[in-house]
Amino acid sequence: MVNPSEYLQQIDSVIAAGKFKDNWASLSKFEVPEWYRRAKFGIFIHWGVYSVPAYDSEWYSRNMYIEGSKAHEHHLATYGHPRDFGYKDFIPMFRAEKFDAQAWASLFKQAGARYVMPVAEHHDGFQMYRSSISHYNTVEMGPERDLLGEMKTAFEEQGLTLTVSSHRAEHWFFMSHGKAFDSDIKEPLARGDFYWPAMPEPDHHDLYASPPDQEFLEDWLIRCCELVDEYRPSVFYFDWWIQHSAFKPYLKKFAAYYYNRGEEWGIPVAVNYKHDAFMFGCAVPDVERGQFANLKPYFWQTDTAVAKNSWCHTENNDYKTAGELIRDLVDIVSKNGSLLLNIGPKADGSIPDEDREILLAIGEWLRVNGEAIYDTTYWRTYGEGPTEVKEGQFTDGVTKSFTSEDIRFTVKENALYATVLSYPEDGIVTIRSLAEKSRHFQGIITSVRVLGHDEQPVWERAEEGLRVVAKNVKSDLPVVIKITLD
Repeated sequence: MVNPSEYLQQIDSVIAAGKFKDNWASLSKFEVPEWYRRAKFGIFIHWGVYSVPAYDSEWYSRNMYIEGSKAHEHHLATYGHPRDFGYKDFIPMFRAEKFDAQAWASLFKQAGARYVMPVAEHHDGFQMYRSSISHYNTVEMGPERDLLGEMKTAFEEQGLTLTVSSHRAEHWFFMSHGKAFDSDIKEPLARGDFYWPAMPEPDHHDLYASPPDQEFLEDWLIRCCELVDEYRPSVFYFDWWIQHSAFKPYLKKFAAYYYNRGEEWGIPVAVNYKHDAFMFGCAVPDVERGQFANLKPYFWQTDTAVAKNSWCHTENNDYKTAGELIRDLVDIVSKNGSLLLNIGPKADGSIPDEDREILLAIGEWLRVNGEAIYDTTYWRTYGEGPTEVKEGQFTDGVTKSFTSEDIRFTVKENALYATVLSYPEDGIVTIRSLAEKSRHFQGIITSVRVLGHDEQPVWERAEEGLRVVAKNVKSDLPVVIKITLD
């Protein structure tokens, strides 16, 4: 096992010798990697011990210990009382016997993803990789395989960029409810125990409540840096609780260490954060299950899932449609963002049919229309149309009803892409942002065509807009009109 004092000394040494120091002034010199800006679409993976019960959500490890909750009642009826069968007893059942990293990589490649982000450690504290920090990992328990290592090899062989997420911060309180009654979570708990520290759950809106202690924060920092050193991910994503005031000095240390390691290895890297955990400009902001209403001058990311109710696989997942997700992808990219789309494999490592079908449908659309997404940048306006996109996190539960007037723009070289989110049945599209006297564009249009269709559209630029007629084009998915400019 790792010597914590020695690892902390190593962290300080790397920071002392590197370009980035553990302060906001130095970290503000961070630049978003070019590959990341160009990628536009990634796959998130919530898979772990919580995939075994496949009930409620990935928060099963917390909720099963809350008396009266549906997860607790389900646990009593299915597995027995938590004093006799606790969350830890799911670990031997997590075997990943059907997991095939090469098959996953092939599927994600077909889906059109450019980067993939497995959850390396969720709130439950079980590590999906080889670790010298804790025995509770997939190499020593459960599958007895380095799942993250296998993924890294397979993904990189397919040209996919490995990124990772850590949700360890919330483990400070995540298992605490099991102390409220007779369960298998009992004091004394010490560093190294699976359930440690199981401290009282704070008010999540109070950034000074129930502060993690130095022992936990140092353990958190070492876990994160071990992931960096052993797997060299190109993006490191944090979930929400790191904005707690106690994490600030440790966040700065981690970012400086990670950015310096990236410089050392010649790998452009980035950190994802939510809320205001990082000083603006020092990392890439992420919006959970939501979007921005307007174009942003800075690069950002949305993380959302194929299911509305859960990030992990459950037996009753409420799935979105591929069309909904494609429209979100187009909208996000037009506003200078990237979509990180989550799937939830089953405990055995197989991908549910519903998840697979959604990914393949997105990939099929991208094979035709990907030039309007990949390697593009934003235009003078993100789009036009009457449908308003609600801004902020947790706004993706309601399906957006886009119309034929809702159009989104991206640009690459001398091509402007106008993606019609709901193509009209009569095949007549009017792009108002390209009207003769438009404030957005006063240049010359040399050609217009519809991606993926042989029909040569008839077009003219008039006072009300660029009128494009392609009556043989029929699609239930967004249609891209490529406009060549001079």
